[in-house]
Amino acid sequence: MTATDPALTALAQGWCALSLLHGRIEAHIERALQSGHDLSVREYSLLDVLSRQHSGEGGHLQMKQVADAVVLSQSATTRLVTRLEDRGLLTRYLCPTDRRGIYTDVTDSGRTLLEEARPTNGKALREALAKAAADPELAPLVRALESLGVPA
Repeated sequence: MTATDPALTALAQGWCALSLLHGRIEAHIERALQSGHDLSVREYSLLDVLSRQHSGEGGHLQMKQVADAVVLSQSATTRLVTRLEDRGLLTRYLCPTDRRGIYTDVTDSGRTLLEEARPTNGKALREALAKAAADPELAPLVRALESLGVPA
């Protein structure tokens, strides 16, 4: 493929539109979570991911798995965990079977905040998608998400 290949140009334009949609959605959710709950999108995502783990075999995530789930580097994830731990929303403890492993659990305060923030996150997502659906460049992507069962 050359730089002027129509398929490559269309692919690049599609990628730019997807990136724009993601940025707009994330910015809208960020504002809503910050103003309503003093949470960033990353903090919300981390609490959400960690709230889904459970005790027992296969129940806890390794830090790499958590980092992948919230789309951050391991070091950035560790800093984020530390910030939320300092706020009393998370707690860390050593794995009982492998002393090298560290588990992170959402505290009761963290679960409460997450449950309070879930409707805000959902509402902001719906608002951002509705606004994007009115943009001719982004509307096809919104329709694609809707076809996957993501409500606008």
